[in-house]
Amino acid sequence: MEGAKDAEGDLPKKIKEYFNIEFTQAVHRLDVPVTGCSLFAVNPESLKYLNSVFARKTAKSAVKKYWAITEKPAKEINKTGELIHWIETNPKINKSFAYDTEKKGRKKAVLKYKIKGEGQNYIFIDVDLFTGRHHQIRSQFASNGLFIKGDLKYGAKRGEKNGGIRLHSRTLCFPDPLSKNVIINITCDPPLIDNLWNEFIRIDNLGAN
Repeated sequence: MEGAKDAEGDLPKKIKEYFNIEFTQAVHRLDVPVTGCSLFAVNPESLKYLNSVFARKTAKSAVKKYWAITEKPAKEINKTGELIHWIETNPKINKSFAYDTEKKGRKKAVLKYKIKGEGQNYIFIDVDLFTGRHHQIRSQFASNGLFIKGDLKYGAKRGEKNGGIRLHSRTLCFPDPLSKNVIINITCDPPLIDNLWNEFIRIDNLGAN
């Protein structure tokens, strides 16, 4: 699990040292200010298989679910929807831009979202991520007037005290590379629970009942 502070540094190196292994390669990585589930392969065979699963090149694909808390948008948006864009990344400023039209150098990005609830100033959103582009959720949301709390780079009004943003990799679900008939399902809570995350957990529990 990564957090805004925990993500600083060389995670593969830390994993190698902790488990005393030689090979570590990220399969599902997070932006530094994002929290939640990450996935690392510990041998080349698993890496190849998991990369194909996460790229949806096999019959059994990975499921990636995120939680996002955004500022209330200026205009009303649909409670559920699918966002399809073509993303172009500027490495000089480490920022991605989501466009409605395809163009050379842009990569297709797809996600589905569902608004789970809302408060006075924020809304709580479930995200199913179907592709894995650079800053995908952040840029796609921003292009639709949804600004993730704390994400100054993509239009939020103010930052968070710890430098993080309210985007959390909630669940990873994927076939076990060692036994492809077994499905591994990993879920984690946000590392720093406060009133906003407690409210999201409460809303999510209501939906599960």
